[in-house]
Amino acid sequence: MGRENQLRKPCIRCLLRDLDRAQEYEKVTEYIANMEKDIKVSEDKYERRLALCRECDSLYQGICGKCGCFVEVRAVRKIGKCPHEEPRW
Repeated sequence: MGRENQLRKPCIRCLLRDLDRAQEYEKVTEYIANMEKDIKVSEDKYERRLALCRECDSLYQGICGKCGCFVEVRAVRKIGKCPHEEPRW
């Protein structure tokens, strides 16, 4: 796989019928793995954020119902913020 494909963002404008969930997960994890380290939070902080997202009623199949983002992508970024009315992290 070329570097061009590795840096492509997860497809948020694709219809779910065009993607299978495993393929979508693979794209998101590949995107996160290829992010520059200096823009990512620590692994501990990332896992704490994800734990809070798992408890949120707005989480649906890895997507935040408040903003439509992939939760794993928002949670890993230092500039990422919880979009909830009362932010959880």
